[in-house]
Amino acid sequence: MLELDIPGTGRLVLDHLVLDYNGTLARDGALLPGVAERLGALAKDFSILVVTADTFGTVRQALAGLPVEVRVLAPGPEDRAKLDILDSLGAASCAAMGNGRNDRLMLAEAGLGVAVLGPEGANREALAAAAITVTGILDGLDLLLHPKRLLATLRV
Repeated sequence: MLELDIPGTGRLVLDHLVLDYNGTLARDGALLPGVAERLGALAKDFSILVVTADTFGTVRQALAGLPVEVRVLAPGPEDRAKLDILDSLGAASCAAMGNGRNDRLMLAEAGLGVAVLGPEGANREALAAAAITVTGILDGLDLLLHPKRLLATLRV
């Protein structure tokens, strides 16, 4: 769990980390370097859930052995499915990270929404929905590993 008092904003209490896979944790279906180590470190404080349509069919193999739960979405409105999963966990207690249009609803509702501008780019609606935008997933994950960075970014 991460607890942080943010001046002018209030208390942030996060138990869950909900992550998109392709375009966020992975490029062309392959996990980006440095992600596995950070997920291992974050699993000490968060339950980690990767939610994806699994475009390349690689997510389960790529994340095998890591302390994460993987949910592959059924065909249909992915944005709504991701939001429903977030709501089932208690959106206010979730940090969510993603880059796609289908991530915009969960980024807007999460206790902490982080848009990731990675190698595949980021959808403008996802960028607008997030509280923070980072230039890569390692920077996003590092915000949770070094919470004073969040404090500096979110304070009023």
